[in-house]
Amino acid sequence: MNGSTSVESEHFNINRKQMEVTEPPNLENQPRHRPLTPLRALRGVMCLLILISTAFMMVVYWAPVTTILLRIFSVHYSRKATSFLFAAWLSLWPFLFEIINKTKVVFSGETLPTKNRVLLFANHRTEVDWMYLWDLALRKGHLGSLKYILKSSLMKLPIFGWSFQILEFIAVERKWEIDKSAMQKKLLSFKDPHDPLWLVVFPEGTDYTEKKCVKSQQFAAENGLPILQNVLLPKTKGFCACLESLRNSLDAVYDITIAYKHRCPTLIDNIFGVDPSEVHIHAQQLLLHDIPTSEKEIAKWLIERFRLKDQLLSDFKKLGYFPNQGTEGDLSTFSCLAKCFVVIYLTSIFTYLSLFSSIWFKIYVAFSCVYLSFATYFNVLPSPLYGFIKALFYSQSKNM
Repeated sequence: MNGSTSVESEHFNINRKQMEVTEPPNLENQPRHRPLTPLRALRGVMCLLILISTAFMMVVYWAPVTTILLRIFSVHYSRKATSFLFAAWLSLWPFLFEIINKTKVVFSGETLPTKNRVLLFANHRTEVDWMYLWDLALRKGHLGSLKYILKSSLMKLPIFGWSFQILEFIAVERKWEIDKSAMQKKLLSFKDPHDPLWLVVFPEGTDYTEKKCVKSQQFAAENGLPILQNVLLPKTKGFCACLESLRNSLDAVYDITIAYKHRCPTLIDNIFGVDPSEVHIHAQQLLLHDIPTSEKEIAKWLIERFRLKDQLLSDFKKLGYFPNQGTEGDLSTFSCLAKCFVVIYLTSIFTYLSLFSSIWFKIYVAFSCVYLSFATYFNVLPSPLYGFIKALFYSQSKNM
C-alpha cells in the first residue's frame, strides 16, 4: 500500500509540475494595441451613446408590437419580426468593431454553410467573446437568430436586459439543480423546426482566467481527465440538455474557437477601439449523426472537443494564426452604413414622437417600459390566443 501511495503521490506531483511549467501567459497584462487618445475616447463615448439610445428606442417602440400584438396570434411570426428588426440594431456592433475601430476579424477552419437551426458551442476567453459571434452570424444572415445561454445577472442590465428578454435568451444561475427545469421549459419552446435558431452555449460556464485554469487543472488531475492549458474543462449538463432537447430539429452543430491578438479585450476596450488588434475565429461543422446520444457519451465527446480546442489554441500561440484562414469575406461598408442610417433615423423619429408629439406616445413609452420590466423580471412572454382557447376548451371538455 505504501508503494501504491508513493506512485500516486509521484504521479500527482508530476501533473502539478506540468501545470506550473506550462501555465499560460497573462494576456491581460500585455500592452494595448492602440493608445487611448482624447479623440479615441470622445469617439468611443459618442458610439456608446448612439448604441444605448438606439437600443432604448428600438426596444421600447418595437417590443410591444412584435412580442404582444404579433405573438398572441403566432409565435413564429413574432420571432421572425423580432429577429428582422433587432438584427438591424445588432449589426451596429460589427460595424463598430470592424469598420470604425479597424479590428481585423479573421475566419478560418471551414466555410460554414448557412443553416437555419444550429447549436453552437465556443470557448469563453473573455467577457466579450459572445459579441464577436455577431460578426459570424451577420455574414451568414442569422444575426437575429442568435440566442445565448447567459448568467441571470446580465438580465438586470438596464435596457439591454429587456433586449435579452425579447430575443429569448436563456438566463441561468449556473447551478444545475436550479436551472434544469427552467432551461428545459425554454428549450421546449425552441423545438419548432420552422423557427430559425442559432443557440450559443459556452460550456466552460465562465470566462477564462489563470486562477480558474489552475483550479480546473487540479480537478482534471484528480479525476483522470485531460489537463488543459488554454481552456477550462467544460460543464457538460447544459450542453447535453440542449442537444437532447433539440437534436431532432437541428441542422448541425458548430464548434467555434476564438483567440485574440495581442491582448484579451474588455467591453471598454471594444467601445474605445484600443484592443484587440485581431480576432481569430476558427469554425467547424459537426454532423449530428457523428455525436453520441447518451448523456454520458456526450459528456466524454464534449471533453474531447475541448481537448482539441486546447491544442488548436496552443498552436495559435506558436504560429499566430489558425489553419485554413480566409473562409469568410469582409463586411460590406455600404450595407453597414445603410443599416446604421435606418436605425439612427428611426431612433430620431421615435425620440421626436416621445418628447414633442402627442401625450399618447408618452403613455405608450411608459406602458412599454412597465411591460418590459415585468416580462424581464418574471421571465415571461405572452402566449398565443389559440393556445389559451385550446387549453380552456380542453379543460371544459374534461370537466363535462
